[in-house]
Amino acid sequence: MEKVNILGVNVDKVTNEGATRRICEMLDEPGAHCVYTPNSEIILMAYKDSAFCELLNRADLLTADGIGVVYASRILRNPLSERVAGYDVACRVIEQIASSGHRLYLFGGKPGVAEQAKENLKKQYPLLNIVGTHNGYFKVDEVDEIVDDINSSGADLLFVCLGAPTQEKWIDANKSRLDCKVMMGIGGSLDVFAGTVERAPEKWCKLGLEWLYRLKKEPWRFMRMMALPKFALTVIFRGKRYKKVKKNG
Repeated sequence: MEKVNILGVNVDKVTNEGATRRICEMLDEPGAHCVYTPNSEIILMAYKDSAFCELLNRADLLTADGIGVVYASRILRNPLSERVAGYDVACRVIEQIASSGHRLYLFGGKPGVAEQAKENLKKQYPLLNIVGTHNGYFKVDEVDEIVDDINSSGADLLFVCLGAPTQEKWIDANKSRLDCKVMMGIGGSLDVFAGTVERAPEKWCKLGLEWLYRLKKEPWRFMRMMALPKFALTVIFRGKRYKKVKKNG
């Protein structure tokens, strides 16, 4: 699959439809597959942390969750066709597996969130096979128990919603012990499924202004949003040079 290198992170040039199709294929393939959906903030983290960058690049699928990543690809003259957000892909995958018998496990969120997400999803997709849930508040010595619970559930697909970079590091550290076919890090998606967080209206998303809608609803995000202009400036002033160095190296 063709990729675009954005500050060292190799994002797959894939559409929402293509990402959904690829994940469904992974569910019927041998071995474990990791899917991450980095936005501008996560790519900036990876730019500053080479170990985290290498972790992201080990993914079997890396999609652009954020309009800023799409704009960055255009600056680098290797454009992504569209934003491929983790929540959107997760919704599409759920639609595809709702009656297929594939088994889904929900991991993350505050206590009660995963259970509420399960209840809401089952109302929408009565045949969806959700085989287990676990909240995202746990101690290090509880990880083995969580891994055992996921494996005993027989889950094919695992949604890990611990926030970045925790979720990606958790998946990478435990993928060899998990029997799942696909492990997806999809941030706050469980909160949206549970109804505890409101997703931006479609028109805001289409205009690439979901970040502004979230800031309007959650003003405390202001300091986190400062990563967006910093990311853009880093791509403009260092992105092309970084790409050239990598190519020559």
